[in-house]
Amino acid sequence: MLEETAGAPRGPAEGRPTEEGAKPSPSKEDYKGIWVYLEHAGGVPAPVSWELIGEARRLAKDLGAEVSAVLLGHGVHPLADEAFAYGADRVFLIESPVLRDYRTRPYARAVVGLVEKHRPEVFLLGATAQGRDLASTVATTLATGLTADCTSLDIDPETRDLRQTRPAFGGNIMATILCKNRRPQMATVRPHIMPMPERREGRRGEIVPESFGMTEDEVAAKVLRYVRKRTEGIPLEQADIVVSGGRGVGGAEGFAVIRRLADALGAAVGASRAAVANGWIGQDHQVGQTGQTVRPKLYIACGISGSIQHLAGMQSSDLIVAINKDPRAPIFEAADYGIVGDLHQVVPALAEAFERLIKEEESGAAGRAAADDGGVGEENQ
Repeated sequence: MLEETAGAPRGPAEGRPTEEGAKPSPSKEDYKGIWVYLEHAGGVPAPVSWELIGEARRLAKDLGAEVSAVLLGHGVHPLADEAFAYGADRVFLIESPVLRDYRTRPYARAVVGLVEKHRPEVFLLGATAQGRDLASTVATTLATGLTADCTSLDIDPETRDLRQTRPAFGGNIMATILCKNRRPQMATVRPHIMPMPERREGRRGEIVPESFGMTEDEVAAKVLRYVRKRTEGIPLEQADIVVSGGRGVGGAEGFAVIRRLADALGAAVGASRAAVANGWIGQDHQVGQTGQTVRPKLYIACGISGSIQHLAGMQSSDLIVAINKDPRAPIFEAADYGIVGDLHQVVPALAEAFERLIKEEESGAAGRAAADDGGVGEENQ
């Protein structure tokens, strides 16, 4: 494990005046609480926000702190109640027509203003397109440290530093990064990395409304329209079952057996970085640190060795089944069940078995339905 330090001071030391008679800059002790950015699109919340609130509650126990959500937008007040239901103690709410759609400049200005006023000790955001864009802008403006794509978070009980762990050097090692000198400590976490907390209907908290003076004339970027991306099959992030292929499939044609098994199970098709890099399948299917993070009920890894970078994207699956002809493949260490064998023999056999079971179930269901109809008819005669 590699340990690094982020966010070394670039300005005056904390707590010291910048010049004679000037107000001292805040010290680390002035920052309290854990914040979570509540991401949404058109009032529809991103589930990663609830996952992070759950993680923030766990971290808050070690810090003896409260959990607050940051909610920006226009007409998004109802989302505050959802934040409370998932565990937030407080919601900082800024509503303005300028914040109706996400744009970097107004959102960053609003968040920076809140941080400078209320001084959170830790600030968590989802590692999504929006979250990454906002986090990097806010961290740069505040001259603090930011760790992206974290896979685990913990608190050092002696220093109160947030231990932010993520794969590094192409996923070959795990690096733990500390922001020892600056606050807030900022981190982004991918969707599905943290478990979804239990929702408690009726839970209440404090709403803190804040003003925002930016006008539309001050924003250069304009949102003209949204174009939804079309995807084939079941999206990875929504699938309960994922069947993935790696270098072991041997080529683009090898994914035919992966798709057959996926179709039989009603699953999404995933892939390793090696399979995507070789051009065997599109990047939309990539699972791992440089692809998508999934948390399905069942993950079947076919011909995937099990690099750290791939494991980072699927190790939180409820059940993992690995199929590989190399009994020493690292994927077996993460798997609940393993099959040592040639995937080109094992996967078609599994697909055939599932297809047969489904056909038998459908036939049985049709027979029972026919029998029920016949029984009803006889009773009515």
